[in-house]
Amino acid sequence: MTFRYRPQILDELATHGVRPAPHSRPELVHEYVSDLYRYELRRLRARHVRGEIPKPAYSAHVVALRKKYILVSVPLRLWTMPDK
Repeated sequence: MTFRYRPQILDELATHGVRPAPHSRPELVHEYVSDLYRYELRRLRARHVRGEIPKPAYSAHVVALRKKYILVSVPLRLWTMPDK
């Protein structure tokens, strides 16, 4: 089975170095991006715990990271275009 990813989705995926092939299942690609997001979130938390990010600024960093990984919140049905 092949999938036709929407151009906006492909552009956003490319910002994370992800370039799915037409046969790449959207669920698998989403899981990968979600794993990247959680990894960066854990790194951010570790920086906060080490004192590199003060508590008042921590939430702003989390929000910025969430915006960077906006695809995590986009429903999978919107990632691809319907078959013709």
